[in-house]
Amino acid sequence: MFRRLLAFMVLFATQSTWAQDAIWTFQAPVTGIARQIESLHSWLMLVILVIFFLVFGFMFYAILRHRKSLGHDAKPFHENTLVEILWTLIPALILLGMAWPAARVILAQKNTHGADFTIKATGFQWFWAYDYLDHGFGFKSKLATPRAQIENFTGAGHDKSQHYLLEVDQPIVVPVGKKIRILTTSNDVIHSWGVPAFGVKQDAIPGFIRDTWFKAEKIGTYRGQCVELCGKDHAFMPIVVKVVSEADFSAWIAAEQARAKAAKDDPNKAWTRGELIARGQQVYEANCAACHQANGMGGGAYPAIAGSKIATGAKTAHINLVLQGKNAMPSWVALSDVELAAVLTYQRTSWGNQADIVMPAEIRAARK
Repeated sequence: MFRRLLAFMVLFATQSTWAQDAIWTFQAPVTGIARQIESLHSWLMLVILVIFFLVFGFMFYAILRHRKSLGHDAKPFHENTLVEILWTLIPALILLGMAWPAARVILAQKNTHGADFTIKATGFQWFWAYDYLDHGFGFKSKLATPRAQIENFTGAGHDKSQHYLLEVDQPIVVPVGKKIRILTTSNDVIHSWGVPAFGVKQDAIPGFIRDTWFKAEKIGTYRGQCVELCGKDHAFMPIVVKVVSEADFSAWIAAEQARAKAAKDDPNKAWTRGELIARGQQVYEANCAACHQANGMGGGAYPAIAGSKIATGAKTAHINLVLQGKNAMPSWVALSDVELAAVLTYQRTSWGNQADIVMPAEIRAARK
């Protein structure tokens, strides 16, 4: 019986293909690190199971074979030097056998040397912003699941999608077979960037730069989530990485660089009221509507903007609020001068508000 059990555990540890197809285990690994983590997990589970059955098997054997009903009497004894040496030495050797492979995996996870290029991932409440530091552009990656699905509205078009809460409007794109270094930080609270298929999880901490890496070996789309409880919409900031061929990656880079150049706001431009309002609506819907609602009426910890003293009062207080944040609202310093000026103008002139507009130069002066 014990031999069969041991054979099954060895099979479980070595037959990774069978394990990958099971819904109760890890995602299929597509990086060397992820495979090492899976193998380490199988090895440690084997050690744990062997110890479990040996300890409990010996315990129940001793209880059943030496019980009083069979005529055995309890014999008091203490201070056996050999036993004390053994129960100190054996666990120490077991821990060493478990710690050595674990340490090798951890050191490999932290070795970011020799990366082909670097992506900076910044956590916000509640989305990710990515900067391709070697290519000169960046973008925000936000949840693409419609609010109708999240709020369980019924009717046509409201059924849960295949990748419910794991889909974004713009994924990261990387080439297959290249080592990608990820720098993580945060704009507000602690987030954590993780993709299970890559064997990657790295905290994003305000004021600190942490790093990790991956090298995807298979073309495809891989999904993860923020894995640090970061606030109200913690469940709504997924991570999507699209791994493509080198040729497709080069074409994507060229297209993104051209798009970023064309979309870049000119802070020195003489923006008109209408242009600021139109641009501000885009910024508001992308960054503010999830908490303050599209109609500006707010909800929960987020006050209404319509008719608020901030949105209808002095510009200085309004500007300082978005730059510094307050209570549940994070700082929005990561937005450009034009984006902030536009969204404040939109808030100050919408939903019945009739206040003066904000120009990019005023935001620039307030940052100093």
